[in-house]
Amino acid sequence: MQPVDTAPVNIDKERETWLRKVARIRELTIVLVIVVLCIILSFMSSSFLSVDNIVTTILSIVMTAIVSVGMTVALVSGGFDLSVGSVMSMAGVVTGSLALDGMNVWLAAIFGLLASLCSGLVTGLFIGKVKINPFIMTLGMQGVVQGVAYVVTQGAPLSVTGVPKSFLYLGQGNLLGIPVLIWILAVVVVVADFIMRRAALARKVYYIGSNEAAAYLSGIRVSKVKVWIYIFTALLAGIAGILTLSRFSVAAPTAGQGMELQAIAACIIGGASLTGGEGTVLGALLGSVLVGIVNDALVLLNVSVYWQSLVTGFVLIAAVTLDVLTHRKKAS
Repeated sequence: MQPVDTAPVNIDKERETWLRKVARIRELTIVLVIVVLCIILSFMSSSFLSVDNIVTTILSIVMTAIVSVGMTVALVSGGFDLSVGSVMSMAGVVTGSLALDGMNVWLAAIFGLLASLCSGLVTGLFIGKVKINPFIMTLGMQGVVQGVAYVVTQGAPLSVTGVPKSFLYLGQGNLLGIPVLIWILAVVVVVADFIMRRAALARKVYYIGSNEAAAYLSGIRVSKVKVWIYIFTALLAGIAGILTLSRFSVAAPTAGQGMELQAIAACIIGGASLTGGEGTVLGALLGSVLVGIVNDALVLLNVSVYWQSLVTGFVLIAAVTLDVLTHRKKAS
């Protein structure tokens, strides 16, 4: 009796397994969606693939992407931060108002970052030590920080003039033909991605998000890690606020309005989960790109700018729904 040749069957199984592994890589799926969307939009608008529009679109997502990096860390830990938009506004307002009062703009920027760090420290302490729910705490901090921005500016944008060109270069200059903002985003993404993949503290963040009780029993100081998480999130929001000031030379109390929704949408699209334990910096970047392309498409297709928040809301609902259905399928 001749032995049955099972090699082709094994090869097919290996090939199927490999394809499934590739399909599970969320980032590749997002890249595919972005490519398909770009092809469709290129037919709908002749200016979509122009160099000017591509650069404009990338610049429009820089702040969202930077904030999303911090939001990813918070989501991975099982929490989130609704105050990032207000922190972003406050950092720009503090920096701008101090610069207008005669302080060196770089020193003023340090104070803007310190204000952001203080808000993150307070948020982290109340969430980590006092055990207040992240939704309630960050929502309350959102109101506090936004109030500070309105008190400082009396509700009116501050036009920051007379600052050194070196400061404006961050938001308006070019390096090797590429806007400096894009270089800054690249540095933030590379450094944050390296930390999330290599640092011991980052592994603790994933452990906490996957099973906080087990992480505590294994010796991880959960409360201390959470404090650092919200400090990091606030720091990146503050950087985004100062870069916004550098780009537009205006410190507005509404500069970061709605940023928290865009950041959460970008993170979840990128593979982060509201249940914690999942998410990557690269995924957050790709999610930001996808949201930015959708917003750019609305502008190019002459859709009213007021529809952007509506679309962002729908995108967020769709992303959360997909996340819930995916985890429900895994659980079953």
